[in-house]
Amino acid sequence: MYAIIRVGGKQAKVKPGDIIDVERIKSDDEQVSYVPLLVVDEEGNTITDRDKLAKMSVIAKVLGESRGPKIDIFKYKNKTGYRRRQGHRQTYTTIEVTGIGTAKKATKAPKKAEAPTKAVKAEAPTKAEAPTKAEAPTKAEAPTKAEAPTKAE
Repeated sequence: MYAIIRVGGKQAKVKPGDIIDVERIKSDDEQVSYVPLLVVDEEGNTITDRDKLAKMSVIAKVLGESRGPKIDIFKYKNKTGYRRRQGHRQTYTTIEVTGIGTAKKATKAPKKAEAPTKAVKAEAPTKAEAPTKAEAPTKAEAPTKAEAPTKAE
């Protein structure tokens, strides 16, 4: 039995027990599940019906992260002095396919408890305490240049 899954913008052919590298998965869960695009069972029957595939899932266990090879990028234009140098290194997540099943969703590990939020300082004025436009001095009440005190010489 094998399945074709879409992961990281690419498609991969997987069967139970396969270990593959996929583009980085930002998840704290130890298990991830994918909806297959195609499933071939032991007898060689192909399942491509979207309704049946929506009820199936491919369950995988996250093993860790690794970095791919460094790719050097060098741009050069002749006789102009134009040279640009850049590098890139992709991060991959290693997963192990544990099963292809008919369960819609995989059982997920419980999420970590969230840390309590910090208390807000009581000294900061709230919106209710801040002066409104009606309370703020208007231009008519503000002193003009003529009324302002001058320096004594």
